[in-house]
Order: sequence, then structure tokens, then C-alpha cells
Amino acid sequence: MALLEIDAVSKNFGAVAAVDRVSLAVEHGELFALLGPSGCGKTTLLRLIAGFETPDSGRIVIDGSDVTSVPPYRRPVNMMFQSYALFPHLDVAGNIAFGLKQEGMERRRREARVAEMLALVQMSDYARRRPHELSGGQKQRVALARALAKMPKLLLLDEPLAALDRKLREETRLELIGIQERVGTSFVFVTHDQEEALGMASRIAVMNEGRVAQIGRAAEIYEYPGSRFVAGFVGAVNLFEGTLVVAFNGLTLRVPDIENLLPLSDAADLPEGSAAALAVRPEKLALSPRRPDGIAIAATVASINYQGGVSVVHLATDAGHVLKAQMDSDAAAAFGRGDELWASWDPVDAVVITR
Repeated sequence: MALLEIDAVSKNFGAVAAVDRVSLAVEHGELFALLGPSGCGKTTLLRLIAGFETPDSGRIVIDGSDVTSVPPYRRPVNMMFQSYALFPHLDVAGNIAFGLKQEGMERRRREARVAEMLALVQMSDYARRRPHELSGGQKQRVALARALAKMPKLLLLDEPLAALDRKLREETRLELIGIQERVGTSFVFVTHDQEEALGMASRIAVMNEGRVAQIGRAAEIYEYPGSRFVAGFVGAVNLFEGTLVVAFNGLTLRVPDIENLLPLSDAADLPEGSAAALAVRPEKLALSPRRPDGIAIAATVASINYQGGVSVVHLATDAGHVLKAQMDSDAAAAFGRGDELWASWDPVDAVVITR
């Protein structure tokens, strides 16, 4: 049995369906991400799980118990807010101990639990500091320790790394993964940062307009997006829109203003004449000054975006299609703005999308 089961849950605010018939399950010990753009319903869904909002329909089950109508303080759940919400008048130890004290935990046990949590987040030397004396990363650790102190079965995190700078986010991401593995608590975290979700989560639910667009492991969602939205939101993508036609003893894609028919590796269940798109990730695109065998689209280099070890080459076709190719920076250095190149890819590296 899954630790968390969300069954056809909906929540409306006036005429707006913030969460629309969402169903998903989170397993014991899982690090699960709700990923999507602002306004997609992911934070509302998190608040529904926590009990801060009540669904208009559907059920929420935690560890086998229906908690749909159970108030937040009676759920085996704790939530870490984006702002961290630390009490400014309490020191670090006092913030971590607050919930335990409210529950009436005996002092000796409470002090032992606080010490354990401080050690877990490597903040033992900062126990007597006040929140205003801490860095953003340190505040984040204290908020995490406070949320874990009550030993919840499920920890909810709302944009846990949003307040940190990029370098600190990368470091803290690894710390969060390590802490989650050590304590074994299931984490559900909300983020709009695709890199954060792909790098942290064991599974991801991509949300759009209140609904779940796709659920899967990071590699599944990135390599095999189930819709145009997922393909475009999770990572960069070259998307060719066209119509399926029979050629070369199989289905191909006819794209307006592109001379070639694009071969498809898998479209057996689709009828001829269907509208479809072909998604090709930038790192799957190869560039050459000479026309290669097979698929080849003529394009001109518009710009090259250097990103350290890799570079992104932006290209434009005569018909106005914009393409991106990601490659080793040393290889990209051979090209310059205005160069006429051929873009190609292996058909098995492209995904057919019909939604």
C-alpha cells in the first residue's frame, strides 16, 4: 500500500479549478516532486495534503487512513514553508523544540530530539543563534530540522530551495537527498525548477492547469514526454509539428516548409493524416558542414551560448524554424555565427507526440 493516495481530488476557487481530478500515489520512503509553472495547482495540492485546504471532491488517504476531513494537526504530516517561518524571538534550538513542546513531550526527551535534529542538519554549533544571525542556507536547515523533529510519516516542502542562490541550491539539493535517505521519511516537494526536480526526485508529477500531465521517473519524463507541454517544460526541445503520411514503407512526418519527410521510430498505432509532433532534445541533434546520410535539415547558426563545458548552438532554417543543438564547447568552437550547417539525428532519439 502506498503511503499517500490522492484519489480524483478537485479544488475550485470561484470559477477557477486550481486542482482538477488529480490522482496519484506516493510510496514509502519516496522523494516525490510536484513540478509545474506558477498557477498550475501544485501548491494548492500540497496544502490539500497538509489539510490547510479542503477538497471539493475526491479522497486523500495517508498510510491507509482517509484524512480528507481530518484537521492538519491530526495528520501524520508536517510542512516546511517556502519562507521557512522561523520564530524570530527563539533561538535555533527553541525553534526546533517548539512543536515538541506544544505536544507536551517530556523535557529530557525533547532536548535529546533537538540535539539529534541539530546533528542531522549539521547545525549543532548554532543552537543558540537567532534566525537573524543565520544565512539563508542555515535557516533552511533549521526549518527542515523543525519539520522533521515530530517524526512525521510524510514531509511536505513548498519550494524548499527557492530562497537560496544557485550555488547554494546545488549544495543544499545534495544535502536534502542525503537527509531524506537517512531518516527514511517520504518527502513531497513543490518546485517550478525542472533541474531541481530532475536532480532530486525519485519520481515526478508534472502539473499543468490543475491536472497531472505525466508521472514518472526523471529519465522517463525527459526521454519520453507524453505531451507537447511536458516536452517543452521539462528541458529544452526541438519540436517539429506536422502530419503523418505513409512513405518509406512506414509512417513519416510531413512538416510544413521542411523539404524532408521525417522518419519516425514508433508511430504504429497512429492513423495516416493524424496531426503529430516530433520531439528531439538538443543534445541529440548533430551538426555538420556537410550533408550527412539520412535526415538532414539545412540551417544557419544564429548564435552560440557558451555554458562552460557545453554550449548551445541556436540555428534558423530558411523557413523560419528555430533549432537548438547542445554539444561539447570544444566542438561548438568550430562553428561561428552565419555558418551554414546541416542538422541531423538518429530516428530512435526522437519521440512522437500526439497530445
